[in-house]
Amino acid sequence: MNNILGREYFSRPATELAGDLIGKLICRRFAEGEIKKYRITETECYFGEEDTACHAHKGRTKRTETLYMQGGVAYVYLCYGIHALLNFVTGDRDHPEAVLIRGVEGIPGPGRVTKALGITCAMNKAELSFESGIWVEDDGASSPEIQATPRIGIDYAEKQDRERLWRYIVKKF
Repeated sequence: MNNILGREYFSRPATELAGDLIGKLICRRFAEGEIKKYRITETECYFGEEDTACHAHKGRTKRTETLYMQGGVAYVYLCYGIHALLNFVTGDRDHPEAVLIRGVEGIPGPGRVTKALGITCAMNKAELSFESGIWVEDDGASSPEIQATPRIGIDYAEKQDRERLWRYIVKKF
């Protein structure tokens, strides 16, 4: 196995990690022992109650409680009642922030990513570790050129938050 990124890595702010996760490997171990690994190609940052695009903008709720945990756990929620979406909680306990995994190599779209990885809402709050069956590795093989763009799909957010360059995409591997 390559270098598994643990709590120390995910204790950094989402504003820093969203771009840094590009090129890392998201790994999933299934019940029968099969392991799938995909290189992360697109992410999006959500940062604190002050970010009107963040689910925690209006404070702590049963749904957002995971965002307030110490970095290093999965925040999985249902979008449009159809797709489970995967986020990595980052930063310090009690500051809600996370990085949405929007795409991996060969699979665009956060709903498709979770489907390929067999991620369900039952994995919400799972520690990002080999033991839990979902983790992130840095194999050192990729230093992609990335592009920062405004986030997408957040029409409900205030203009300043819609325009933040907090979506990261691989320009070139």
